Amino acid sequence: MLADEGVLLVKLWFHLSKDQQKKRLRSLEKDPKTAWRVTDLEWKYFKQYDRFVKVCEPFLRDTSTGEAPWIVVPGADPEYRALAAGRHLLDALRARLDAKPAKSATPAKAALRVRALSTSATDLNVLHTLKLDHEMTRKTYVRELDKWQGRLNLLTRDKRFKSLSVVAAFEGNDAAGKGGAIRRVTGALDARFYKNVSIAAPTQEERAQPYLWRFWRHVPRHGTFTIFDRTWYGRVLVERVEKFCSEVDWMRAYGEINEFEQQLMAHNVVLVKFWLAISKEEQHKRFKEREQVSFKRFKIIDEDWRNRKKWNDYEAAVADMVDRTSTTAAPWTLVEANNKYFARIKVLKTLVAAIEAGLKRVGDKS
Repeated sequence: MLADEGVLLVKLWFHLSKDQQKKRLRSLEKDPKTAWRVTDLEWKYFKQYDRFVKVCEPFLRDTSTGEAPWIVVPGADPEYRALAAGRHLLDALRARLDAKPAKSATPAKAALRVRALSTSATDLNVLHTLKLDHEMTRKTYVRELDKWQGRLNLLTRDKRFKSLSVVAAFEGNDAAGKGGAIRRVTGALDARFYKNVSIAAPTQEERAQPYLWRFWRHVPRHGTFTIFDRTWYGRVLVERVEKFCSEVDWMRAYGEINEFEQQLMAHNVVLVKFWLAISKEEQHKRFKEREQVSFKRFKIIDEDWRNRKKWNDYEAAVADMVDRTSTTAAPWTLVEANNKYFARIKVLKTLVAAIEAGLKRVGDKS
């Protein structure tokens, strides 16, 4: 209502981890000048930290809208916290003041210029924190591959698996190795019980339906897998960067996606989301290799080189995506993929851990 009336609504959520909060309380308690700020009540609340987070995450998700998204500010470093909040507020005000009024534009649409903290206010980007190069020799890889494919296969034969289904969602930079990782997953599965879904541009039929329809229809029945090579996140990635949809649509999509995933998990779907990340230099090396090796040439097209020119735009979109859609129930797994061997094993390990947790939940309920 406020946004519809032209209010620029900026909502900041200051977050501390449990360890950071404990450290902060002890530090305040030790200083005679600030000891008054820590009472038995603060320690009582601290003991309920896990319950608090459990309540707050869906609250933030449900009330973070396109018109007024929540901006999560890491609160451990006082200087960073203050600068991040101040710069975000300044950016939001500048964007509103610079917006050109148009007869067709509503105040709510102007408010959509509020951006995620990760890209606009601080230049903080989760991808920049990854160590993309991890060593793994082929000998180690072969040994680990046998081990984790074997464990994955055994999990799918567990009698409790009939009460679960699995959705493995793969996104990542072009040439990051999504196809190779997927083949190592399917190599461990019974071909009768999984389906690969490769997502390309929507067909005319799909464009005539609500956006998520073309993904809903591939949700697996219990006891089976669906593996998505590219996913519903295209709306907040390629469609956002290439302007294939309006800003209103992709901003709204964060909430729609979180609700979609929440519904999947409410029906015993184990949802595992992978972002395979490589460096810009590694991508260039792989593109060149694809051009030079005859049996890989089909993998490289002009559009890949064109997308590469928008590397920074895609990086910003990924940071926003992770910030807004990595939840406790359905977190993003960021896979450092400069070394393909390491990436494939990390994918298998993560998938095994997620299914084991799902089987335990099913067992506990029964």
